[in-house]
Amino acid sequence: MKTQTSLIFFPILLFSLLTFTATIQAATFDILNQCGFPVWAAAVPAGGGRRLGPNESWRINVPAGTAGARIWGRTNCNFDGNGRGRCQTGDCNGQLVCTGYGQAPNTLAEFALNQFNNLDFVDISLVDGFNLPMDFSGCRGIRCTADINGQCPGKLRAPGGCNNPCTVFKTDEFCCNSGNCSPTGFSRFFKERCPDAYSYPKDDRTSLFTCPGGTNYRVVFCPR
Repeated sequence: MKTQTSLIFFPILLFSLLTFTATIQAATFDILNQCGFPVWAAAVPAGGGRRLGPNESWRINVPAGTAGARIWGRTNCNFDGNGRGRCQTGDCNGQLVCTGYGQAPNTLAEFALNQFNNLDFVDISLVDGFNLPMDFSGCRGIRCTADINGQCPGKLRAPGGCNNPCTVFKTDEFCCNSGNCSPTGFSRFFKERCPDAYSYPKDDRTSLFTCPGGTNYRVVFCPR
């Protein structure tokens, strides 16, 4: 027969187990700027954004189950005391604290936590172009540190970065709106320089990685 004590203990135990599960599945992201200039880090949907001087870092906690998330660096920004302004690359609607995705070109660390079989899916993407070298590490490291800005094809050049071809040409060949696209000469330019990074929207096979749920991560701009 159940006693009153056991009836009270059961919900407390269940709450403790649920709290423990959520804790181990959530993730901490340490974002570090190793560039020799300020970078305005951005993170959505968790985090927002803040200015990082050289060698400054920012830690954010991302809830379990977060999907469609990305972290990027903005450059050459100027904000007023109300957090309104503009950035040359990665601008998010003129806001210091981002609530939406940034404007191309921007190098992206993308992730979805605790998805199929409690795995995290992580990648570096150049599908929105490139503005800063990046290292994204957790259970494994992903890097894109080539001089893409300096070597950028003329048609893709943009102030402060290198555009993706979809932004420039807006055709299905590059944007893959139909869901059926293949590598192009422009995507090969990015892939040859950053083999682990997404170079076009269907570049999953060599660019999408998994880590166990509960892994903590580090994103570094201009890694050494």
